[in-house]
Amino acid sequence: MTVLAGGYHLRRVRRASVFALFALLFVVIAGLAVALMAYLLAPRWPEQVEAVEAPPLPIVVAGVVFNVPPAAIRIAVQRRAGPQERIDLAYLWPKLTPPDPHDADPSPRLFVTVETVQASLPAAERLKSIYPRYIDEQPASDGRGLTTAPFADGTPYRGEDLVYDAAAPERFLVRCTRPRTELTPATCLYERAIGAAAVTFRFPREWLDDWRAVVDGIDQLVEGWRPSAAARR
Repeated sequence: MTVLAGGYHLRRVRRASVFALFALLFVVIAGLAVALMAYLLAPRWPEQVEAVEAPPLPIVVAGVVFNVPPAAIRIAVQRRAGPQERIDLAYLWPKLTPPDPHDADPSPRLFVTVETVQASLPAAERLKSIYPRYIDEQPASDGRGLTTAPFADGTPYRGEDLVYDAAAPERFLVRCTRPRTELTPATCLYERAIGAAAVTFRFPREWLDDWRAVVDGIDQLVEGWRPSAAARR
């Protein structure tokens, strides 16, 4: 009987040891799984965020390279070289220089968004095939060389006007909100495609009084973003 009891006790000890081993293994696997999830979900950026004083950064959006001064980038985590889905920029107007973060310059800003979006019709094509269905008034010309077409109420563009150069809408066409109060000034959106990247410029509607200077300034910015021919070789 003593021998049988000893064997039974030995089997119980072995079973308890096996159970403890499996329990320990389970705890280790669960701990590794939790650590892996924490690593994958933790926010991190593969590139170092550059200081605003750094030289222009080569940023790739939709396969297009933009050389952008870090000081012009409004969101700190976007101040890094390499591919990005979107960058948000600001420039002083009419200087076309990045704002100095240490100087409260009251100059107005030109805001820019560069992003990857699905392909859409150029603005001039939308003027022919899409926008007319949302306009119920005859477009009117003004003394600035622009044509204004108010969007109808009850449409996706209600409260906005379409303003464009009738002689060359592919050159200049914007959507502008209408003036409301001093706290909500009217603004305009000007879109331009650079390769596969969509670039949207936002500025006060009052700048339309000198819209040709706006176009020239935007051209100057775009030219400055693009790598020189020597650098592309």
